[in-house]
Amino acid sequence: MGIEQVLPFTEKLHPSVKKLFEERQKSLANPEEYWDEKARALIWFKYWDRVLDDSNPPFYRWFVGGVTNITVNTLDRWVKTEVRNRVAYYWEGEPGDRRVLSYQDLYREVNKFAKVLRGLGVGPGDRVVIYMPMIPELPVAMLAAARIGAIHSVVFSGFSPNALADRIVDAKPKILVTADGYYRRGKIINLKSKADKGLEIAEKMGVKVGKVVVVERGGVSVDYDFVEGRDLYYSELVSKTPDNTYVEPEPRRSEDILFILYTSGTTGKPKGIMHSVGGYMVWVYWSFKWTWDPRPDDVMWTMADIGWITGHTYIVYGPLLHGITSVMYEGAPDYPEPDRPWEIVERYRVTIFYTSPTAVRLLRRYGEEWVKKHDLSSLRLIGSVGEPINPDVWKWYHDVVGGGKTPVIDTWWQTETGAAMIAPAPGIALVPLKPGSATYPLPGVDADVVDEEGRPVKPGVKGYLVIKKPWPGMLLGIWGDPERYVKTYWEKYSRPDEGVWVYYPADYAIRDEDGYLWLLGRADEVLNVAGHRVSTAEIEHAIVAHPAVAEAAVIGVPDPVKGEVPLAVVVLREGYEPSRELEQEIRSYVSEVYTPIAAPSRVLFVRKLPKTRSGKIMRRLIRAVVTGATLGDVSTLEDEASVDEIVSAWAEFGRELGDAA
Repeated sequence: MGIEQVLPFTEKLHPSVKKLFEERQKSLANPEEYWDEKARALIWFKYWDRVLDDSNPPFYRWFVGGVTNITVNTLDRWVKTEVRNRVAYYWEGEPGDRRVLSYQDLYREVNKFAKVLRGLGVGPGDRVVIYMPMIPELPVAMLAAARIGAIHSVVFSGFSPNALADRIVDAKPKILVTADGYYRRGKIINLKSKADKGLEIAEKMGVKVGKVVVVERGGVSVDYDFVEGRDLYYSELVSKTPDNTYVEPEPRRSEDILFILYTSGTTGKPKGIMHSVGGYMVWVYWSFKWTWDPRPDDVMWTMADIGWITGHTYIVYGPLLHGITSVMYEGAPDYPEPDRPWEIVERYRVTIFYTSPTAVRLLRRYGEEWVKKHDLSSLRLIGSVGEPINPDVWKWYHDVVGGGKTPVIDTWWQTETGAAMIAPAPGIALVPLKPGSATYPLPGVDADVVDEEGRPVKPGVKGYLVIKKPWPGMLLGIWGDPERYVKTYWEKYSRPDEGVWVYYPADYAIRDEDGYLWLLGRADEVLNVAGHRVSTAEIEHAIVAHPAVAEAAVIGVPDPVKGEVPLAVVVLREGYEPSRELEQEIRSYVSEVYTPIAAPSRVLFVRKLPKTRSGKIMRRLIRAVVTGATLGDVSTLEDEASVDEIVSAWAEFGRELGDAA
């Protein structure tokens, strides 16, 4: 059931909604003709032989036979125009140090580092893992890799050495680019030492990285080992490269891999999501245009880390494809004071501000006075990304940050989709907004809400979001694991025998009487913590690696600031006794071996986990106890006493909270 069947075309439709529907109908009626025309807005060395190859679903390939290089479209096309003097990045470090890079500056630095990479033996198809903080050399490294046809894989700098090692072992890179350190909440983080530990772990797992390029952050003083013959300083390498260096952009097939970005899955192993050169480029260009209506004088600040897909698309590729200015900020949003974001908006006259509901909730807690200290009149659009935004947070964001006049562009998408899929689309015609709804799908997106059997649900009924047709920005697959790609994203609702393939993003949604989509969060075992996707399986894996732990089960529980936080139920090994000290030790251990984002908010100690007779942990029963929901069917439960233990442990936690209060 398409959106037009829920809300038929009538003269009563709001003109903006009607305009969006007409564009969507055009895109879905004849997608190959539609995208053939749209893709020609970009520069290609050779046009495609076929817009969409759907001969081997769900391994769809876009613009097959087309040849391009994304850096020609993000850099070369601008340096031949007046845009070369426009600011590409305003960068601000947490301590307040600042840098400005024009498009000409960025073009020069990318060409220089591209030559460095080639000199180190990196070629087309080689992987370059980038483990860096939010400094300008991060997008430079990404673009330099893309220019020579290498595949970049950015690893979030907040990840542990173990998490880095897992990604290195999977991607098998020729080179690692990292930094000495960076600032976070006034402290200096020694990133190089973390990188060295990750490299050591990876080598023990059978993968050795040949060269490590170290960027010196500047102003950072940390002790680390420098491995002769392996480690190289970025500054020394680029200083030997002339400023007028030009590296011919490597011709890349549209269906070649542009980057791999790892995202949490429902098993312990992270998924290496692959995005294509051509399809990703075209989708990001048009999705960005529709979602943000970019203008030459725009200054966009996406308050996210480039280590996540939001940063890839909305700090690097999207803004650069449109020749607009971006802000990059290194540090914590509320450091040293809660008005740091508003100070930055005012300083750089930001026009587009894009952040997560988690960040908005955090900043709202400090009160309106911090916002009102600053002139935010430059803002014309404010956006939300990463998780559903509840109506009261939406209203505060709109009324206080947006001054009651700035539209809130709530977007739904994920790592796998490349860019926004559902959004109000002011670049076509801004549809009337409803607080908490991402409104309608963008052109090219055939979205629906279905029940467990795949049948469209009635308006107002909770169901599963699905995408029923391929789109240019879709993932190519999972690096090295095509079976997992099919099983994870296509198995639930597809009917291969009938030639029907349906993409399942594992999110709940409701469509209301007006056809607006309301996203309700994850429908699988992946948590959305402060806008970051973390796998319960990976957290459990980290907990069980602690010497005191025999078994663990992790669920997500609501949190007023982060939206959702992990809660762990743990069975200890013989010889260990529950204690608050051990709980803290386990939390710290998860921070160390995985990431601080995933540290459980609380650890409940029990003697047994609720399991089925076949041994499967029944996490829904843990969730029911914690949320106060009914337990539902427990006929497959092996031992009802296991639930009683969780009830007791949760009650004890409640008593402790009461005592603390």
